Amino acid sequence: MDTPTRNPLATAASVEGWFYAVSGLWPVINIRSFEWVTGPKVDRWLVKTVGLLLTAIGAVQIAAARRSDIPQELAILGVGAPMALLLIDVTYVAKGRISKVYLLDALAQVGLIGLWGAGVAAGRNAEDQ
Repeated sequence: MDTPTRNPLATAASVEGWFYAVSGLWPVINIRSFEWVTGPKVDRWLVKTVGLLLTAIGAVQIAAARRSDIPQELAILGVGAPMALLLIDVTYVAKGRISKVYLLDALAQVGLIGLWGAGVAAGRNAEDQ
């Protein structure tokens, strides 16, 4: 008996969704611990706004992953969001505007992009068989 395999894009959406949901809620729930790790912020309202937007992205990704329904638009968002965050992390660490701890976030974003790439490749391999 064959066991159903999970859609690799659904896996990417789920991992990214949970990462964004948890990390997005962190500054909203406890800004002091967030700043303890990432450094002080001038505009806390902006940090919380970005956090809530990441949480919204994460919630959509989690919902789609649970249905295993990953439309092209979600995959574009799934790669576009971490690319944007990666560029911000690297640019502003290089300028000395944000803490070097954001390079760890940049590394996580690279991993998320890679996960989506692996999902696309796995989907193409499955179609070829």
